[in-house]
Amino acid sequence: MDRREIAALLAYIGRLDPRSIRTDQGEARDQLAQWHELLGDVPMATPHGWDARVATRQHYRTSPYQIQPADVVRPWESYRRNRLALHSDPTPSADPDDQAAWTAELVGTRHAVATGIAQPAQARAITSSQEGINPRLQARLDQIGSCIPPAARAALAPFRPARAAREAAVAQGLPDALSVRCEWCLAPVGEPCRRRRISPNDGVRAIAPRATPHPGRLDLASQQAQRTEQARQPAPA
Repeated sequence: MDRREIAALLAYIGRLDPRSIRTDQGEARDQLAQWHELLGDVPMATPHGWDARVATRQHYRTSPYQIQPADVVRPWESYRRNRLALHSDPTPSADPDDQAAWTAELVGTRHAVATGIAQPAQARAITSSQEGINPRLQARLDQIGSCIPPAARAALAPFRPARAAREAAVAQGLPDALSVRCEWCLAPVGEPCRRRRISPNDGVRAIAPRATPHPGRLDLASQQAQRTEQARQPAPA
């Protein structure tokens, strides 16, 4: 606030609390200088929610004491903190290789939000896959059938043999063995079967994943697939 705005604020305070009015010209000048020194970096009002007169009125609604500059500064600092807490830094438009320009734009955006000049930038919400999908991405998925291209899937197969064996079985129309729990090694649903390495004293020394599921797990998966298929068939009239 400049001196003119400080004078207007003091006049407003005098309407709310006649005790704050200074009739002596020298005292009024000193009061104006004091408030300007302490509130020089606090705006009178901003486009988004801050008004020093509202803070002043709120003080007299909740306190019987005369207002001090700190009673205006405290709500202003709280206003700044709350706005920055709601702000998620958007990616600057400056060249990332230009560190000075990048930092300057980031700091300028935060300053505009903190001082009430701009609204906080909210983080983009995660949307479901059924809405807002890029048409080009959808066309690509329809073409290759997966977010992983076939060439990349084939290159990754040696490094994840259990997954590759599962995908190959499903492609051949066989039941997905990992859709059921293995009763032999107790591997949970979705995880490959495990091979136990036994120490000489019959203790389990290590557990390593198997590239192929246990036969009993395949049988359980086949039984479950048959039950699911029978449940889908309509009942005879």
